[in-house]
Amino acid sequence: MSKRALLFYGGWEGHEPTQVAGYLQTVLTEEGFEVELSDSLSVLEEVDLSRYDLIIPNWTQGTIPDQALQALMKAVEGGVGLAGLHGGMGDSFRMSTDYQFMVGGQWVAHPGNDGIRYTVHIINDTDPLTDGMSDFEVISEQYYMHVDPAVTIHATTSFPIAEGPHSGNGPIDMPVVWTKKWGKGNVYYCSLGHVLEIVKMPEVTELMRKGMVWAARSEKPVEREVRS
Repeated sequence: MSKRALLFYGGWEGHEPTQVAGYLQTVLTEEGFEVELSDSLSVLEEVDLSRYDLIIPNWTQGTIPDQALQALMKAVEGGVGLAGLHGGMGDSFRMSTDYQFMVGGQWVAHPGNDGIRYTVHIINDTDPLTDGMSDFEVISEQYYMHVDPAVTIHATTSFPIAEGPHSGNGPIDMPVVWTKKWGKGNVYYCSLGHVLEIVKMPEVTELMRKGMVWAARSEKPVEREVRS
């Protein structure tokens, strides 16, 4: 039986949410998923989210109604996977700290803005999430994140490259890809993917392909028979 995914998208248009959502849908379809797209947060309240194996948020900034957020968090806690990228998952709903707690981090800056050339360092090329991958360069925004110390880090990038007040702290390694648990659910995040052109880079596509497949629930919950 095919796995089912829900991908909701919207928010700030600068991240090309519609185009990126369509591309991620294609990647998931290639992996055998049935993918439903929604451009409204109301879907989180209107459907039973436990029917899905994976949910992909692609909604930069914005505000999420509390009922919708609670439904999303409950679904992940119950075992539905959560996976996403860049600001579509790591800069969603800035005022919702519970959401940030579940995701494992929050965007706070991209020193130098767009067009920064930096290296993504793969920590372990035998890990299922990065198997066969090598370090690679990106010319894009370099995300500076505030990160939950509970996450498992799979790829990093080095700061500073662009100079700024943060430079006085010296060199640091910033997570680019991480995973964590939220209840029974797997959570996967990749900070790459400013626009569709970056998401379509072979390395970024591969990271997302592996991450989304990994995050998806391995088994659907058993539906109990209702006896009259």
